[in-house]
Amino acid sequence: MKTVKDKYLVVGADFAGYPLKEAVCAPLRKKGWKITDVGVVEESDPDRDTDLMFHRIGLRVGSMISEGEFERALVFCGTGMGIHIAASKCPHVHAGVVESVPAALRAITGNGVNVLAMGAFYVAPQMGCDIADAYLGASLGSGYEWWKNFYEFHKLAIDELEAFNYEEYKANGFKLKHLGDFPLKLETKPED
Repeated sequence: MKTVKDKYLVVGADFAGYPLKEAVCAPLRKKGWKITDVGVVEESDPDRDTDLMFHRIGLRVGSMISEGEFERALVFCGTGMGIHIAASKCPHVHAGVVESVPAALRAITGNGVNVLAMGAFYVAPQMGCDIADAYLGASLGSGYEWWKNFYEFHKLAIDELEAFNYEEYKANGFKLKHLGDFPLKLETKPED
């Protein structure tokens, strides 16, 4: 698997997301990221390249996460939502749409998002770069070491989502089979 630790990343964008993808990837490449781009590139033709529609790119990137080729991905379309929905159709994809640095941090630190989507209609280029840096510089639980069981609590949620089977859930009266439990107590960060 190509990992974040080794600076590998897969990206994809449709024509609407292409300008933001380019703005975000250029500084990442300068920082040593090895980027595999499976979406629109400079020479792509919107009149002929129907494989480059947002949902087709989302499925392509999602499948690369599902198949264990890459640990994480960045995807871009006009809103971020369509490409996110498509990527989410693939098993083992935990995708999120973000428009701010705090949301990007929480997407990875609290939700273990492995496909992060941005919308070029809403995210300015510099914000996109800051979002990517925050997302790629953190991992599940990072920054919350002071919060007892934060990692375990959120990892449990990811594990239960990974194990989720809708037919079993439905047959069980729409009650989720718990793989474990942790106390639901919000904690306040101690003063430094």
